[in-house]
Amino acid sequence: MVTGTAAQKHRRTAWRNWAGNVSATPARVVTPTSVGELQEAVRRAAGEGLRVKAVGTGHSFTAAAATDGVLVRPQALAGILSADRAAGTVTVAAGTVLKDLNLALAAQGLSLTNMGDIMEQTVSGATSTGTHGTGRDSASLAAQIRALELVTADGRLLTCSEKENPEVFAAARLGIGALGIVTSLTFAVEPLFLLTAREEPMGFDRVTAEFDQHVAENEHFEFYWFPHTGNCNTKRNNRSQGPAAPPGALSAWVEDELLSNGAFQAVNSLGRAVPAAVPAIARVASRALSARTYTDIPYKVFTSPRRVRFVEMEYALPRERLVEALRELKAMVERSPLRISFPVEVRTAPADDITLSTASGRESAYIAVHMYRGTPYQAYFTAAERIFTAHGGRPHWGKVHTRDAEYLAEAYPRFAEFTALRDRLDPDRVFGNDYLRRVLGA
Repeated sequence: MVTGTAAQKHRRTAWRNWAGNVSATPARVVTPTSVGELQEAVRRAAGEGLRVKAVGTGHSFTAAAATDGVLVRPQALAGILSADRAAGTVTVAAGTVLKDLNLALAAQGLSLTNMGDIMEQTVSGATSTGTHGTGRDSASLAAQIRALELVTADGRLLTCSEKENPEVFAAARLGIGALGIVTSLTFAVEPLFLLTAREEPMGFDRVTAEFDQHVAENEHFEFYWFPHTGNCNTKRNNRSQGPAAPPGALSAWVEDELLSNGAFQAVNSLGRAVPAAVPAIARVASRALSARTYTDIPYKVFTSPRRVRFVEMEYALPRERLVEALRELKAMVERSPLRISFPVEVRTAPADDITLSTASGRESAYIAVHMYRGTPYQAYFTAAERIFTAHGGRPHWGKVHTRDAEYLAEAYPRFAEFTALRDRLDPDRVFGNDYLRRVLGA
């Protein structure tokens, strides 16, 4: 029989991710206020035979952070620790939320070069799972890391960079929580600049036919295709000399709040209740967003509020395979009984040198598929994943997928390098969990 006190304790320690598709009940939750406290928490857990996982704001859709052992919440380890303007770097505590980092950098006249489309994650959570935006030349958040510190399984604090522990640095920038708990990250930054965003509706056939041209001509190009339609919305971000010309308050509210959140929430709720209405809703929704151009500082252009909750799968493909795969996805949706109310997102990234980055060693294009939270997604994601894997796709580490270590060892030329490093740093799998067992092997 569970006592009232025990039940209350159970409720206090239960954890659920943002999308609500992953939950865990750890033995205990710790919120260290210093690196020393974190080291001691790791040593204690290892001594008790408990596994340890750190969790940020829960924006991953996989169980990468789930544990029945000790759950570390690093939010008290937050803020900019130091800035070196001459070197163009800023060192940040691991629990810092990206929104707070962007605001603090802008206040100092600084910015990251590229970023994803939301900023609710912690810096360590975002980089450890491979969060990225879109870019012809500028890569993911992890690729902008110049140094990091992490607590290893024996409680040591390891400093890593291209010069110090370079083999760990190559892997730990995107470590999926398998190598240790990151305590700080040093990012490359640059003086604050302006971006001009040009958003424009465009037909599916045109945008896919001109895809390579759009990528070549723009620093940052992405587009969204609305399933059950031939309609897309494109976005091109390029550096600007100014002056700043942000969207007007009313325009921003209509586009970012009313249409992208409020009305979008309503139509998704309707689509979940009446799936047969989804194609008609999609045709209306895909025509609701109009062309607009605005100029602002980077985080106000790269990121948008995303309050409609969903579940997501995203795969990185060799960039030259993107158009073929996307056309196959469209054909699959059209001949199936599926009803998809969320747009499909397409972005790009240059090749990087991070061991398990989805863009490791190859120019990449990403296809992200989403389903509204509470809507069955397995049939859609299974069919999409079959297409993506046929084109040599690599799944995003923090988004829904079914791949295992056998598949991933073929997809990543440096996979064995990562697992050998994990064997050295964490032979007893203090930082292990079921997800890592599946994707990295036992």
